[in-house]
Amino acid sequence: MSRWMGGPAATPEDRVADEHVLRYCSSRPTLDLGCGPGRFTGRLQQRGLPALGVDSSATAVEMTRRRGGTALHRDVFAPLPAEGSWAQILLTDGNIGIGGDPVETLRRASRLLDSGGVVIVEIESHTTTSCREWVRWETEQYRGHWFPWSRVGAGALGGVADAAGLNVVEVIDIHARVIAVLNLSATGNVVPR
Repeated sequence: MSRWMGGPAATPEDRVADEHVLRYCSSRPTLDLGCGPGRFTGRLQQRGLPALGVDSSATAVEMTRRRGGTALHRDVFAPLPAEGSWAQILLTDGNIGIGGDPVETLRRASRLLDSGGVVIVEIESHTTTSCREWVRWETEQYRGHWFPWSRVGAGALGGVADAAGLNVVEVIDIHARVIAVLNLSATGNVVPR
């Protein structure tokens, strides 16, 4: 939870990994899909960089806004502003698993990108598997609804990315967090659903 929240509660190792993600974000607009509490969206905007967070949780969107970030309460598969013109798409904290189908999630991300854009994803450790499961948020006071989620290991990322019309450009392990950068395939073809 402290990693997801970010800020002072995050470990020094998590701060280093987050900073690595932020280095990929240029002065061109970044779309943070499944932005959660807005640790990336907020930090980008604090640095004067254009960023928009999107999350299906109204609570997460409110948390992002309290951090000074701009965020929409919306399903990431619903129509979004400036489709096809985002320079960077963030799918951090395993958000490649949104909806339980990582290929479809990456296809969605590729349709949001401009032609030179990149998708920055955080995936599971160096395993070769991809799996689908049902998860929910639980605290002592709250139990959320079940929703589909996927986990993608680094060894499975190439096949998942290829099926979505993307290339894996870089994979780096930073303090047991695996960050990968993807771009549109050379042909620019996105496999339709």
